Amino acid sequence: MSDEFDFVVVGGGSGGSVMAGRLTEDPEISVCLLEAGGGGDSWAVKMPVGALAMVPTKLNNWAFETVPQAGLNGRRGYQPRGKTLGGSSAINAMVYIRGHRSDYDHWAELGNSGWSFDEVLPYFKKSEHNEQFSNAWHGQDGPLWVSDLRTDNPIHQQYLEAARQAGYPLTSDFNAEQQEGLGVYQVTQKDGERWSAARGYLLPHLGQRSNLHVETGAYAERIVIEQGRAVGVEVRQGGQLRVLRARREVILAAGAFQSPQLLMLSGIGDGVELRKLGIQVRHHLPGVGKNLQDHPDFVFCHKSDSLDTFGISASGSLRMFKELQRFRNERRGMLTSNFAECGGFLKTRADLPAPNLQLHFVMACVENHARKLHVGHGFSCHVCLLRPKSVGDVRLRNTNPQDAPLIDPKFLDDPQDLEDMVDAFKMTRKLLDAPALAAYSKRDIRTAAVQSDEEIRALLRSYVDTVYHPIGTCKMGVDQAAVVDPTLRVIGMQGLRIVDASIMPTLIGGNTNAPVIMIAEKAVDFIRQGR
Repeated sequence: MSDEFDFVVVGGGSGGSVMAGRLTEDPEISVCLLEAGGGGDSWAVKMPVGALAMVPTKLNNWAFETVPQAGLNGRRGYQPRGKTLGGSSAINAMVYIRGHRSDYDHWAELGNSGWSFDEVLPYFKKSEHNEQFSNAWHGQDGPLWVSDLRTDNPIHQQYLEAARQAGYPLTSDFNAEQQEGLGVYQVTQKDGERWSAARGYLLPHLGQRSNLHVETGAYAERIVIEQGRAVGVEVRQGGQLRVLRARREVILAAGAFQSPQLLMLSGIGDGVELRKLGIQVRHHLPGVGKNLQDHPDFVFCHKSDSLDTFGISASGSLRMFKELQRFRNERRGMLTSNFAECGGFLKTRADLPAPNLQLHFVMACVENHARKLHVGHGFSCHVCLLRPKSVGDVRLRNTNPQDAPLIDPKFLDDPQDLEDMVDAFKMTRKLLDAPALAAYSKRDIRTAAVQSDEEIRALLRSYVDTVYHPIGTCKMGVDQAAVVDPTLRVIGMQGLRIVDASIMPTLIGGNTNAPVIMIAEKAVDFIRQGR
């Protein structure tokens, strides 16, 4: 393999898969994609319920932890991140959500020209192959397969009936004109199998395009900088350290934690902080690692006798055997589940311009990110705050590239977040107490005895954690805290661009996978236009 390419892409997740797949559509452009994990095509990735084997463990997962969180009684939070081709799209709940129109219009208002909703919608549509919807909001020709669930779970109808009983609106398409409401999610799935960004954009072209080179088990340790220009990447693979050079650009797509980590290890960041660690400052850029934002999330857990929910029991095992046969024969049934099958968006106050809560209704009694399992069956309901005021950061632990960075989302640091989560708790409980869902519940294992606001606050501090949407640590903007400009080029550097969730200036109202794919589609156009 050559050691020189037009582009070297660091990270094979959603952003990196799109960049490598799209750029190599031009046979004159060579790309080398570096991924620390594996190939992204194992059974655990392809079978949707394989997420249960990956999210709580280190299988295809970096399995990071946060620093102790003062707002969470000093607890360390858990931060699973995909470590394989496809990145977090290979281990996530596959929920296809773009966010609210106002999210992107706000980005544009902050000075990020070209990022209003009307300007990013074409890139969402370009990426999408929607099996169900064919209208002005959706695409049908993109590499990312989006489909209705194939679980045929009767609880869907009970969930919708409970929403009606609770007085909440219903929505059949969260990615069209009306986001507010509850409903059944669409998922990134094709024929009942997980359709990660790698399966859509990258894996079909391996061995087919001579200009596409993918290196797995490859750990990027430092960006090589010469005279203010990024010219390559130091990468450790199989115990060997080598340099891969980029004639045109180095593209970071390592995610909200590891893109800023790699910048700082390379001497790009807050000069004062870098010098404390003995790192030579190559470019003082104080915003690197700042502006970490994430959705704080609380989970209700109910035990149930229903075998339409997942669980541990003799009868459940027999059901799973039958479901395995159905998956093999039809690619339908429970093994196609993303677990978070239903959900939606609600407002805690009617005067809000956009929903500020998101629910994920899960067909299992999930506790502590599925790291604590319960005998028997049950269901859960996540509720997260979409636009929290608390802002954290990512810092270097030390100068060893193999060590995880210090992740501090500062959950519930702002008092208003806690009060909004109290309202979120009450709204979700109202849904779960509605007769249609209450009929499925045998026991509320976490919240039954909690009544007063003070008791709710205490419970939230004991259990809130991430719903897996960290963003913002290399934020796009035109202010002093910005790391990349509106074309995603690192400010003050040549030949260096960032294409992942770290560039988001503010959190979007929803899951972050589809937005990252959109960002990458737009970045490809920037490069093709010479911007």
